Amino acid sequence: MVKKEGMGNSKPLVSIILPFYNAPYLKEAIESILSQTYPNFELILVDNGSTDQSKETAESFINHPNVILINESEKGVVHAANKGIELASGEFIARMDADDISYKDRLESQVQMFNDDPSVGVVSGLISYLGNSKNEGFIHYVDWLNSIKTADEINLNQFVEFPLANPTLMFRREIFARYGGFRDGDFPEDYEFFLRLQSSQIKMTKVDETVLSWRDTETRLTRTDPRYSQDAFFRLKAKYLAKWLALNNPFHPYIFLWGAGRRARRRSDYLLSEGIKVIKYIDLKDNDKVMHYKSIPDPSDAFIVSYVGSRGARTEIRSFLNGKGFNEGNNYIIAS
Repeated sequence: MVKKEGMGNSKPLVSIILPFYNAPYLKEAIESILSQTYPNFELILVDNGSTDQSKETAESFINHPNVILINESEKGVVHAANKGIELASGEFIARMDADDISYKDRLESQVQMFNDDPSVGVVSGLISYLGNSKNEGFIHYVDWLNSIKTADEINLNQFVEFPLANPTLMFRREIFARYGGFRDGDFPEDYEFFLRLQSSQIKMTKVDETVLSWRDTETRLTRTDPRYSQDAFFRLKAKYLAKWLALNNPFHPYIFLWGAGRRARRRSDYLLSEGIKVIKYIDLKDNDKVMHYKSIPDPSDAFIVSYVGSRGARTEIRSFLNGKGFNEGNNYIIAS
């Protein structure tokens, strides 16, 4: 480990954790942090066993007073990120990925939001897309991410997708001490961390400005690792959605489930395995197990979980239920 005092004799307020493994864009990522308008930080680079020139790239910055370079031999971003956090000195912990570029006022704007609202535990921000313009799915996801800004919007959309971009996260160090760090398993570690904090009612919000360029590459873990597959997301989501329903559904464990198609049924099976019971499915037809959406009960008699995944249908379902007097978070929740 290469460690130094940094910051003169002062303790850095923010610790940025940047794990890397064979990272061709590492130099740009590091330089974007060292160009921040906010000066009171340390940048902890965690080499996770790189076999290319990445370690040499990182070593070229070790004379900078804000930079610390450490090694983590146990493979995986979970171990690398947690190792960096354990050694961090800052009151606030920020995540950064080796593919991405932080805007120069990122740290300043996020720290300011913590200072403005002491009740906030996690601050994220908006992102710009840096990648293949043909990847429409990822582009739509970025657009959706940027539409979810407030704490209330984050809460209501927590089971749709991960509404925060992991490399934009900044959180209070005390959260790590109290709730633990990233967990290793057959699930996306960043989404699990987010849902765990959500279930503990940690307030999360975003600065209403772009803080990071998110690079989409063919080697990004979200594309190559089975822990980030759709099935992995829905298994994890079901676990925390069941906990949420136990606290927020007045008819627990009984729900009406919107979505009777094969995909919705397959994904909702994970929820049923957590003890949730479906009174009836809601769709465009009527039979013994399915009711037409126009025949749904009144809000006082039902709690609805929607597992319809398409973006347009999601908007239409929200509009329909709101028009029928349902209140999102109280009488229904969107979960796909």
